[in-house]
Amino acid sequence: MADARPSSDTDKPHYHGHRDRLRARFADAGGEALHDYELLELALFRSIPRRDVKPLAKALIKRFGDLGRVCSASVGQLTEIQGVSEKTALDLKLIQAMAARIAREQVTGRTVISS
Repeated sequence: MADARPSSDTDKPHYHGHRDRLRARFADAGGEALHDYELLELALFRSIPRRDVKPLAKALIKRFGDLGRVCSASVGQLTEIQGVSEKTALDLKLIQAMAARIAREQVTGRTVISS
């Protein structure tokens, strides 16, 4: 028989609202205020909408070393990690491609060294 008690905030799991809290921290303080795995979590939210992705983000950082190396890993290497589908791996590769393009645009046609 189901429990008839009204639920309260104390009955909710610790991760309830985690995505909203992480998004709020990012909105308030920016990316510099977050760990690599937290930025990775924010990206993984879009690829894996209905699963706790914090353990996966931490596993990816542990395996590859840092956020840049996660996104630089091949699709094959990424999909070796339990929980990373080809779709998720391609989403991470998209981040790498965007970062490379942005970095290139930042320096193209600009004076790098001046006297």
